[in-house]
Amino acid sequence: MNAPSAPTLHIRRPADGEVLRSVPIVDGDRVRAAAEDLRAAQLAWRDMGPAARATWLRKWRGWILDHTDELTDLLVAETGKVRPDALVETTASCEFISFYADHAKEFLAPERVGAGGLLSLPKRLTRSYRPYPLVGLIIPWNFPITLFLMDAAPALAAGCAVLTKSSEMTPLTCARIIEGWHEIGAPPVLLHVAGAGDTGGAVVEAVDFVQFTGSTATGRRVATRCAQLLKPVSLELGGKDAAIVLEDADLDRAAHGIVWGGIFNSGQVCISVERVYVVDAVYDRFVEKVVAALGALKQGCRARDDVGAMVTRAQVDTVERHVREAQESGARVLVGGSRGDEGNFFAPTLLVDVDHSMACMTEETFGPTLPVMRVADEAEAVALANDSAYGLSATVWTRDVSRGRRIADQLEVGAVNINDVFSNLFAVGLPHSGWKSSGLGARLGGAQGLRKYCRVQAITEPRIPLTTKELTWYPYSARRTAIAGRVLRLAAGRGLRQRLGL
Repeated sequence: MNAPSAPTLHIRRPADGEVLRSVPIVDGDRVRAAAEDLRAAQLAWRDMGPAARATWLRKWRGWILDHTDELTDLLVAETGKVRPDALVETTASCEFISFYADHAKEFLAPERVGAGGLLSLPKRLTRSYRPYPLVGLIIPWNFPITLFLMDAAPALAAGCAVLTKSSEMTPLTCARIIEGWHEIGAPPVLLHVAGAGDTGGAVVEAVDFVQFTGSTATGRRVATRCAQLLKPVSLELGGKDAAIVLEDADLDRAAHGIVWGGIFNSGQVCISVERVYVVDAVYDRFVEKVVAALGALKQGCRARDDVGAMVTRAQVDTVERHVREAQESGARVLVGGSRGDEGNFFAPTLLVDVDHSMACMTEETFGPTLPVMRVADEAEAVALANDSAYGLSATVWTRDVSRGRRIADQLEVGAVNINDVFSNLFAVGLPHSGWKSSGLGARLGGAQGLRKYCRVQAITEPRIPLTTKELTWYPYSARRTAIAGRVLRLAAGRGLRQRLGL
């Protein structure tokens, strides 16, 4: 009798639905075994130090760049992206490796800390960064390379081992990049497992730190389990990013920027422009420019096309529902509005006459739609932008940058781009964080993007000799306690701490 075959994932091309490849699902036992192997290898990886780890990261970056054509072809087939969108992942994402390889030694160096008062003055204080042994990355299907390298690069640079589970819809390209790590002969501190929710759950159980990127609903379940395990977690979740177009905006730049920000990667970006508020004075002219820009886009899977397919049929269904329900509630479609005859295509779509009673303005669409709403003024635009459960990012379009900065201070989001879209995502020195239901914690942010994968250790050392009678310098007699109290009161009253440089 033949043994039953292992369960498999059938990876389909979004462009036509054909099976691209089948891969075995990794069960909980094999996830645990992989975690044990990674923990064993991590000790030597940690001890080799940041300079040696950086050498391996740079070799890996070289392998990725040498295999750009192969990886791009695979990514296009697996995700339905057009080639220019795919190249953003296979080339630009290497900047994350470069940044953390170049700065890991600096970011991980122990830091001297000043005394916080007279009681700690006799001690030398140090803050030290120690890597979590094993980090688990759970990656969504929209950016299998970018959202992997954004976290794998700093975690590896910090000295962690990394166990990655990419989406069951798009596991191939991420797995191939991890194969590249092993092909260059790097230490065995990076592994990939394929599977759906059960596999992801096993990863959460097996690791010491969880970085999850995905839906808000699943993120809440991950956070709940991590809380039960007292395990640190960082979450990047859903978004419903707003664009505000003011009466003094450069309308050509705003229209083309917002179209790109809403339609890039078929709208499947965590920080896609998903709703647009335009001041009444320029609304009609702005809409005309968006109609022209959207109408010029070509959709398909050919090299010359601008917009590709969506990854999953379920997401196409969501987009179709949002558009249909908006029309039923009085919205008008000026461009697009329909799904393709085959594959996971939905036409780039412009909706007008929309409001916050419609799902297209309040729920995450994650597709190639631009609902544009007329507002009276700046104040109404800001109020509506903040009227959301999400808070990932926003854009503000105005010729007056100081005005844009003032509006940014009023927006309840983790990032604001003035007269641009997506620029914060590749500003590695800035944190990428979600407020409200868009997440917990942050990624990137310079040193913090690496240190998040470390446990912070406090170390005290004596500055002055200890007597044989005392375990600590602190006064143990009533008389000495009283003297110490008078000294502290004197310090507070006469500014002694400042004169001592504390």
